[in-house]
Amino acid sequence: MLPLYRDPHFTFRFAEDRFVGRFHLDGVEPGTPVSVFTPDPATGERLGLIAEAVAGDGGWVNLTDPLVVRAGGGFVAVPRFPEPRA
Repeated sequence: MLPLYRDPHFTFRFAEDRFVGRFHLDGVEPGTPVSVFTPDPATGERLGLIAEAVAGDGGWVNLTDPLVVRAGGGFVAVPRFPEPRA
C-alpha cells in the first residue's frame, strides 16, 4: 500500500543544548539513506548539509559524529525514499 501523503523530511528542534548521536525516523525502512541539514532559524529552509547516514533497524539513524545543537536550534533529516512505482 502506498501512502497518499508523506512528509519529505523530519524537523527536530530543541529547547536546550544537546549532543545528538542518534535519532529516530518513524516509518523509514532500514537501509534508507538520510541527509541531515542545518535549518534557517527564521524560515526553516535547509541551509547546509551537516551529515549523511543510513537508517538502521526500526528507523534509528546513528551518526558517525554527534551533532552539537544549541538551545533553540535543530536540524532537518531528509530520507531519500525510493520513487513510487506507477
